[in-house]
Amino acid sequence: MFKKIAILLEMIKFEHTVFALPFALMGAFLAQGGAPGGMVFFWVVLAMVGARTCAMGFNRIADARFDKENPRTADRAIPAGAVKMWEAWAMVVGAGLLFFFACYQLNPLTFKLSPLALSLTLFYSLTKRFTWLCHVVLGLALAFSPLGGFVAVKGSLEGFPWVLSLGVLFWVTGFDMVYACMDADFDRQAGLFSLPARFGREKAFRLAIFFHVLAFALFVVTGILCRLNYFYYGGIVLTAGALFYQHIIVNPRNLARINMSFFTMNGLISLTLFVVTWLSLATR
Repeated sequence: MFKKIAILLEMIKFEHTVFALPFALMGAFLAQGGAPGGMVFFWVVLAMVGARTCAMGFNRIADARFDKENPRTADRAIPAGAVKMWEAWAMVVGAGLLFFFACYQLNPLTFKLSPLALSLTLFYSLTKRFTWLCHVVLGLALAFSPLGGFVAVKGSLEGFPWVLSLGVLFWVTGFDMVYACMDADFDRQAGLFSLPARFGREKAFRLAIFFHVLAFALFVVTGILCRLNYFYYGGIVLTAGALFYQHIIVNPRNLARINMSFFTMNGLISLTLFVVTWLSLATR
């Protein structure tokens, strides 16, 4: 059983929850003006784990046929036969129920918004079949993370810094376009849509840079609007460095270091912004 659980967690890249979870906590800390209560913190973490597990599990199910045909993804758990389809569905349903239960434990507005948030994350997995704007849909889905954390604490939308969600939207859209460059050729052959498959890797990289500049500017504005202090702006400098670094270690002709660009740098960005927000609020 433990071996099967390990395979399922590896299948959905559970460790990549680090992309969205820190922003949900950032929203919660901004709503509270510091660290929220222990139970609120617990249910926010559980909700994010449930939502992300449900969404990624559904993504693997929806893309199983394409994953089997794509040399880069043919060894994933479902096409390789390590996970049966019913096992993947059981994980998806269980994680979805966990998400709804956690939202229910928080407050009425969080629970009311939960179907919309989860539906958007599930819908993303289908968008590559009909639009190259799929990257924007993913960005929009993850932009719900700080909003969800804020509402989980406050129980309302009043005072939410919308520029933070916009920053997350452009940040995620940018790095997902870069990541999609690995499958641009396969997507064209399979009749799938992505921005690199439609317009080429060069344009995808240029647009990703533009989106990341926008994201950086919006993160700066978030600090101004929320009256955060020098700790936050120190983190902003580190964020700028991580954004710049991920665009110089990969290019349209050489994607060999994309794991460093996509996973390490973006994980560093989300964790950094959460930690410096926490420190800023604690010392304000």
